[in-house]
Amino acid sequence: MSTNLATTFNGSSGQPEGWRGWLLIWLPIIAGLIVLYLPSLVDLFRGIWSTDQQAHGPIVLGIACWLIYRKWPEMWRLSENQPVAPSAGWPIFIFALLLYVIGRSQGILLMEIGSVIWMLAAILLLMRGSAALKAQWFPLFFMLFMIPLPATVVDTLTMPMKMAVSYVAESILFWSNYPIARTGVILQIGQYKLLVADACAGLHTLFTLEALGLLYLNIIRHDSLFRNVTLAILIVPISFTANVIRVIVLTLITYHFGDEAGQGFLHGFAGMVLFLSALLLIIGVDSLLQLGVKLQRGSNGTLSGT
Repeated sequence: MSTNLATTFNGSSGQPEGWRGWLLIWLPIIAGLIVLYLPSLVDLFRGIWSTDQQAHGPIVLGIACWLIYRKWPEMWRLSENQPVAPSAGWPIFIFALLLYVIGRSQGILLMEIGSVIWMLAAILLLMRGSAALKAQWFPLFFMLFMIPLPATVVDTLTMPMKMAVSYVAESILFWSNYPIARTGVILQIGQYKLLVADACAGLHTLFTLEALGLLYLNIIRHDSLFRNVTLAILIVPISFTANVIRVIVLTLITYHFGDEAGQGFLHGFAGMVLFLSALLLIIGVDSLLQLGVKLQRGSNGTLSGT
């Protein structure tokens, strides 16, 4: 039945027969997604997404929607005349619905928000088949970075990261002859004390920068597998370095301009420094990898020529 329905509206061209056919298929689906997930989005915007730790959530959602829109023509072309997959789509759909019901009723954001990825995957399988899901895999994967993690997991992983960032930042400033000392995650420079908070060096920041790096990889689309895999692995130390740079910048701002400057407008500017430094580091490392790949290809060409 699903195949016949898709054939009726898609025709031989793989597209709906006019805008009424398009609306007849997709408008009820879009309306159902809005009814299902709009209350969840409202709760997120009023709650956890309004905090510094989870402020990246709306950005990730917006980028994921843009990526889906960007891949939509390619998805439609690849799935043209391809069979739908109800045998795989309906179990995933039921699983996603169960995740949402349990998560929504019990207040488990990991299940409630995570269900949207499975729901979209099921819809693609039911409406356009496995080729559509393959075309849209990265936008769906990218949505993982907007899912709020359990507080226990975040707290457990965040503290060692903050300790490491604090230690490195203190060491660099101490070597630069600044009067700085550290107690745990508290830095004292001159007469000022600064607490390295979760927003400055936490797991959420690492997730945001990891998402930024993967987005960069997806947009650039290198042909070299070695270059892609290496850069994806190096995103983690790049994110750590960017966090260290942010803490150092914020510490120096406080030391030279006072506590109000550090906690006020310039604190937000330090957040811009974080993402700018991470992006520049990613581009720099990528350029070095590109140079290495070119040198390797050149040496291989020389050897084969001789």
